[in-house]
Amino acid sequence: MVEKVYPMTQEGKEKLERELEELKTVKRGEIIERIKIARSFGDLSENSEYESAKDEQAFVEGRITTLENMIRFAQIIDNDNVAQDEVSIGKTVVFKELPDGEEEEYTIVGSAESDPFAGKISNDSPIAQALIGKKVNDEVNISTPGGDFLVKIVSVK
Repeated sequence: MVEKVYPMTQEGKEKLERELEELKTVKRGEIIERIKIARSFGDLSENSEYESAKDEQAFVEGRITTLENMIRFAQIIDNDNVAQDEVSIGKTVVFKELPDGEEEEYTIVGSAESDPFAGKISNDSPIAQALIGKKVNDEVNISTPGGDFLVKIVSVK
């Protein structure tokens, strides 16, 4: 079986490593303590504190497994061989919707570190897929589930 590769920036990998460390060293211990306290209340079949703690434990253990996998198969993006004005993972692109839209700015990152509310979009998103490989002043047609639109790349940094 071929494992999925997770393209990401070095900063993104370090952020995942910090989250993993926090979950393993702090969160696990807190949950174990909550389970211990909840067990002391007696009957586990009607103990909502116990159920809540066990649910949180399952979530945290799942997240730990996911993070370990993402870190293990991380592919750090190296933009040394990419032109300065070319859109690629790890770069920030500013584009303007044509004919008269406002400028929008996004950093293209791997799916593991995407955060649209912080302006970081996944390389798997329709916008990023349309922009990757294009250069400043290129006009690009972007197809999204909400419809197609034309943009002009203003800058890449």
